[in-house]
Amino acid sequence: MPEPAWYEQQYNPRLSVPNFADFFQRWAQEARQARQRLEYQTLPYGPGPKETLDLFTAPHSRALLVFIHGGYWRAFDKDDFSWIAPPLVRAGFSVAVINYALCPSVSIAEITEQCRRAVAWLYRAHPQPLIISGHSAGGHLTGEMFATPWADYGLPAGAIVGGISISGLFDLEPLIQVSFNSDLQLDAARARACSPAHKPPTVQAPLVLAVGALESGEFHRQSRLLKEAWPAICTEVIALPNCHHFNALDALTDTNSPLWEPFLRL
Repeated sequence: MPEPAWYEQQYNPRLSVPNFADFFQRWAQEARQARQRLEYQTLPYGPGPKETLDLFTAPHSRALLVFIHGGYWRAFDKDDFSWIAPPLVRAGFSVAVINYALCPSVSIAEITEQCRRAVAWLYRAHPQPLIISGHSAGGHLTGEMFATPWADYGLPAGAIVGGISISGLFDLEPLIQVSFNSDLQLDAARARACSPAHKPPTVQAPLVLAVGALESGEFHRQSRLLKEAWPAICTEVIALPNCHHFNALDALTDTNSPLWEPFLRL
């Protein structure tokens, strides 16, 4: 087994992107501007104080993109990611940016359950085709949504028409070795229970997998792992040219990118 320092280098993108803080600042600033320009609603989807979402509604909406933010389940907030909404709303897609409680105050399993509640609430309150998307930890949570028994939550088959996971993590066992596992509190059993790669998919719709071409080998391996586990719905792993972990998310806002190809006929 490699040394913990190897896992840290592979799984901590801040170590390989020196100006990572510039992206956090840009996200927050552009998100504030988006909320000033676009009409939206902040709505509760569950009982917890963090169980809220921002809904940006497109006229004549083609589908509803549900976005789950990253931050290794322990950082960021929906308010940092409103910037994804304006170009997608212009393209005819409504957008819901969901919030969730963060580790270590809750477990990854509870965050996953909060995301399920959000998706189920959205479909009941605003029934239209759903596209589930996320980045980094949100990419993992997107995978978990594709392994959820949705009939137990009242969703009909076909409610989710697809997904986009950017820089996702689908086998969490390596994260036992990283320093920030002090917040995640993963052990072997918890890691396996929260790993989509070890579960069968329950959603029979295309799940697009993408990774920045400049990301670490482990981020690429994680997406290949899910493609191999779920070949019927994950047909390829898209390498986003000239992208590292943080600017890879920009591709989600471009409906001309390959990420959107399965959904432009909606």
